[in-house]
Amino acid sequence: MASIIQVNQFPCRALSPAPPQHQKPSILPLNSIKFGQRITRKPYSSIHEFGRVKPVFVARVLDDDEWGPEKKVEEEEEGGAVGVAVAEEPKEVTEIDSLKKALVDSFYGTNRGLSATSETRAEIVELITQLEAKNPTPAPTEALTLLNGKWILAYTSFSGLYPLLSRGTFPLVTVEEISQTIDSENFTVQNSIQFSGPLATTSISTNAKFEVRSPKRVQIKFEEGVIGTPQVTDSIVLPENVEFLGQKIDLTPLKGFVNSVQDTASSVARTISSQPPLKFSISNSNAQSWLLTTYLDEDLRISRGDAGSVFVLIKEGSSLLTP
Repeated sequence: MASIIQVNQFPCRALSPAPPQHQKPSILPLNSIKFGQRITRKPYSSIHEFGRVKPVFVARVLDDDEWGPEKKVEEEEEGGAVGVAVAEEPKEVTEIDSLKKALVDSFYGTNRGLSATSETRAEIVELITQLEAKNPTPAPTEALTLLNGKWILAYTSFSGLYPLLSRGTFPLVTVEEISQTIDSENFTVQNSIQFSGPLATTSISTNAKFEVRSPKRVQIKFEEGVIGTPQVTDSIVLPENVEFLGQKIDLTPLKGFVNSVQDTASSVARTISSQPPLKFSISNSNAQSWLLTTYLDEDLRISRGDAGSVFVLIKEGSSLLTP
């Protein structure tokens, strides 16, 4: 911290209007001043001498240890506070950060793994292997606060999900999100899939309990399925056309019909959306699985299922979800 101290009691003498050309003005050495020691000066001989004397300023560079971080220094001459700007050092990009970014970038255009080519799959497997070798959380089940929260599925090799994902390629229906929400306090897991279309949005989810079986593995038992209440839109908007099996289908002839039933659709939407979700129990003894977490940090999780499949999930709110 640099401080400026005005000293107006230094010994001074009047300077003649025309000093000699080669005479250098005397400079008071900084090390000759000791703070806390009284400095005397010769009284001015007249008011004219006082008017010709120029004040002398001395600058010292002080560190925080000498004055303390809470010391406020003011410039007495102008009465203003002296500010010090501290620039934050940019965050260092680690090897793990680079691997995570490369992994997420490799998911582009794969539709969560459904459309990934064999070359892309091999690249993803290699990046996953490198991250697992650098796992900062070797015992994920002992760090439940990191596991806690909502995780968005970014990629999977689980073929059981592919038929569901492929349905999203049909006209007017898309899989908006596949997520897993972990409540580490109550040891529950909720898997959820959200669908959307031009008329409504809905979701299908399963609720399960989990038990910790090892520092990396949890056992999951599914207990309940839930079909969410369709949230029907009160304003039906159709696209100009859709593409199906390589052909474009013009939907403009349907717009007149849609406009004619708009009021009826609004009434139906309010009625359906007010209904509770449909729940059903899962009593099958085979409705169990285990999950092995092989990589975990504050915004990325890699897990492997009992069928050898891999799941890459990103924490909700993470910057990794931003393209």
